[in-house]
Amino acid sequence: MDIFKIEGPVKLEGKIEISGSKNAALPIMAAALLAPGKTTIKGTPYLADIVVMANLLSSLGATVQRNDNFDISIDTSNIDNPVGDYEIVRKMRAGICILGPLLARCGKATVSMPGGCAIGDRPVDIHLRGLRELGAEIHLENGNIVATAPNGLTGKKLFLGGPFGSTVLGTANILMAATLAKGQTVIESAACEPEISDLANCLNKMGAKITGIGSPRLIVQGVNQLKPVEYKVIGDRVEAGTFMIAAAITSGKLELTNCCLDGMGAVVDRLEKIGVTVEPNNGGCFVWQNGPVKPADITTQPYPGFPTDLQAQFMALLALADGNSVITEKIFPDRFMHVAELNRMAANLRKEGPSVIIVGVKNLVAAPVMASDLRASAALVLAAMAAKGTTVINRVYHIDRGYEKIEQKLNAVGAKISREKI
Repeated sequence: MDIFKIEGPVKLEGKIEISGSKNAALPIMAAALLAPGKTTIKGTPYLADIVVMANLLSSLGATVQRNDNFDISIDTSNIDNPVGDYEIVRKMRAGICILGPLLARCGKATVSMPGGCAIGDRPVDIHLRGLRELGAEIHLENGNIVATAPNGLTGKKLFLGGPFGSTVLGTANILMAATLAKGQTVIESAACEPEISDLANCLNKMGAKITGIGSPRLIVQGVNQLKPVEYKVIGDRVEAGTFMIAAAITSGKLELTNCCLDGMGAVVDRLEKIGVTVEPNNGGCFVWQNGPVKPADITTQPYPGFPTDLQAQFMALLALADGNSVITEKIFPDRFMHVAELNRMAANLRKEGPSVIIVGVKNLVAAPVMASDLRASAALVLAAMAAKGTTVINRVYHIDRGYEKIEQKLNAVGAKISREKI
């Protein structure tokens, strides 16, 4: 198992290129199932989750290859085993994204129910409800979702809202299935995240007929077939937000390239509120912090609200604010396992129901800590770069799921991170 040893405090200065979006690439990889032939996805990050999805597609019968430029080609000419095995699907929530495409392409699919998640309960009932409304017959058997569409799928008007807002992966699943359904499908309360828009744009390039992209009302006119394409994924806005916070927490200055600010309004707003400057620059931006970090209140919400995937990282930054802050989690109310670890580093955080009260401290102090999930890992890396001493972070395999070569990128701009095996 790998650990990170991080010496702090440091001041980051330099340029970082933002990798392609993991959350966009995963459903687009699944979408390749809809079009027999070879689809090439450019700009995919080299991450553990991407490797898992590649293995999952290979298990279905696809041929998956990656070239030296980290582009992935997926040949889905022969999908002869429409089964998402538990041993693969359990490693990654996004494995559920093969359900809709398999059902539309093969008329049947058996996919393991995804396992538990460290950030809280993430049920798939909305996925199944939406597919049933399109005409699928679904039942659970031995921990598997068994779905068939003996008469094909038929378009319908359906609502995908849930208790915590729209569902991103659910929207992706239903959207992909609807492209090959008979007639028109109208998806109300669709997720509006840029990653869903990227998927829809890719599907349209494949020959789908989707309108309303970027809105909570997607309209899909079913077609008879889709064609394989070459498509480049968008930059990763969560990685970009994490590195923006890295510049702020170290009182440094970074230039981020391949960073589109259009989908980051809520993040930029909160950064500017606490005294961080974000200056657009030719498809990227400069980010720097001057003076003390100001306190702020943050509530996570579905897009275009503040993203839950940056909650932990902002908490690390606000732990050093000059005053008191409150972060309220409205998407995954249990997503606070990083609180105890940040407190080990001398932060002053107190959980109150779905909120955390943050009393700013002047300094963080190095300590041995343990990562509990992907974004909590990033928060601990940020805190460690600002803390006095050498922090040891255990379970860094979490961070490898979502950040491509994070220690190399940060070390190139002034961090002192070593990866060691124990």
